[in-house]
Amino acid sequence: MRLLYPKPTPYEPLAWSKLPFGERGRLACEAWALDGYGTPPVIYAVHLLKLAGFAAMWVVWCRCSPGLGGFGSIAQWWTSPTAFEKAIVWAMLFEGLGLGCGFGPLTGRYFPPVGGAFYFLRPGTTKLPVFPRLPLLGGATRTWLDVALYAAVLASTIRILVAPVPGVAHFLPLALLVPLVGLADRTIFLALRAEHYWTVVCCFVATEHWLGGAKAVQLALWLWAGISKLNHHFPTTVCVMTSNSPVARLAWLRRLLYRAHPGDLRPSRFATLLAHAGTALELSVAIVLAFAPAGPWIFVGIGLALFLHSFITSSVPMGVPIEWNLVAVYSVFALFWAHPEVSVLDVGITPLAALLVVMLVLVPLVGNLVPARVSFLLSMRYYAGNWPYSVWLFRGESYRKLARLKTSAPWIYDQLDRFYDRPTSVGLVGKVLAFRLMHLQGRALPQLVAKAVDRIEEYEYLDGEIVAGLVLGWNFGDGHLHNEQLLGNIQRQCGFEPGELRCVFVESQPMGGTSMAWRICDASTGPMAAGELDVATMRLHQPWETGARGP
Repeated sequence: MRLLYPKPTPYEPLAWSKLPFGERGRLACEAWALDGYGTPPVIYAVHLLKLAGFAAMWVVWCRCSPGLGGFGSIAQWWTSPTAFEKAIVWAMLFEGLGLGCGFGPLTGRYFPPVGGAFYFLRPGTTKLPVFPRLPLLGGATRTWLDVALYAAVLASTIRILVAPVPGVAHFLPLALLVPLVGLADRTIFLALRAEHYWTVVCCFVATEHWLGGAKAVQLALWLWAGISKLNHHFPTTVCVMTSNSPVARLAWLRRLLYRAHPGDLRPSRFATLLAHAGTALELSVAIVLAFAPAGPWIFVGIGLALFLHSFITSSVPMGVPIEWNLVAVYSVFALFWAHPEVSVLDVGITPLAALLVVMLVLVPLVGNLVPARVSFLLSMRYYAGNWPYSVWLFRGESYRKLARLKTSAPWIYDQLDRFYDRPTSVGLVGKVLAFRLMHLQGRALPQLVAKAVDRIEEYEYLDGEIVAGLVLGWNFGDGHLHNEQLLGNIQRQCGFEPGELRCVFVESQPMGGTSMAWRICDASTGPMAAGELDVATMRLHQPWETGARGP
């Protein structure tokens, strides 16, 4: 039974929940530094089995093609172009069903552990259209047309996967449907990991010489991910991720990440060095594989990529992008190792090249310079620690009004009550507070929560990620999914009274900027306050402090 239970907190959770906000933050952060989220061991086994099932099902799809499929002959076909095409489309289907990123307890989803299709195939569930007033595709809730578009995406992927040799006629419907369904609900577009998989599908459509385009996509993922980590946020991400790793479990190693546990939980020089090394590694993968000719340099690039993605996967980070990392590793072999003679320049001056410039250069560039305008996923700012986020504060039991929404998941504590007693549930949800506070951007919360409500003790604190998981059926670190648009959609359906629901929204730090913008809104009365916080000042804070201490 111990396999099913999280590691107990070093404090009594119910008593902890009645403490002042700063004291709650301090205790939770001290516990996270040594124990992480305290994930039940069985969860790791579930993800291992899910990863194995993902790979096995890819083999099944490949068996539909002559000459492919079968574990006994996998060495002969696993890097073939058709096998790669089916890997990309299968990964898109897997993610779009809600089985990949955002699955399970590590994203605040306990019962059911998956949202995805359980929401996207149900009329009346909440959605986030790009243009809310757009005829047919706008609105706050899903229509039968929205359901039909999503179902058509699923059908298109399955049609490709069962095709003996998929061609342009198979890929074109999918390439057209994904942006259309995204126009109706950007949640689905992001859940499909469209910035990666859809762009590669467009390569399959645009030219029979698609290998260069697919290489360009993969290189952009590494390059922008590395560039986005050139900030002061990433060292705190290294601390949070390593403290939660099921591999790095040694207490002395985790203490090395912090200046002086438990009193000073800012990143140590060791953690900062690890962050710089990780950034250099990610950039090096892109640079080496972009310019490596056939020969030893290819193996250097492959080795760097394997080390990078093995570290990420072994950490089992919150959000669990495990299958996505597996596809990234597979792409190294199917694109760079199997076809070293192909260059991204082989795309030539074509419509595909124009699309790649937009998706791989312009969109990420704007997303880094003006992050309020572009999702961190489209900006390819993966695990940089510099994300938008929100905190939702429900007065008393006003959160029960969320039951007026059509969802597949109940209130977070109602999910947990199926498995644990209330103290254990409170302890788990409280660790989410620590996760947020320990990132550099989270150090804005102590003073912003005080601006939002007079007495935090009267409010139920919930991270916007959990709200998005409950209401939208998918969440993966993108605060733009639980900003004012979602608040407005919820308010129209639930009718919170003034003061019953207050939200704190914090935006990412722009590349080259020195501050982070914030807003506070009341669900009923609208905007309450807005401003900016100096990042350099936040670096002096402990996660739970409202004032700065010396460097």
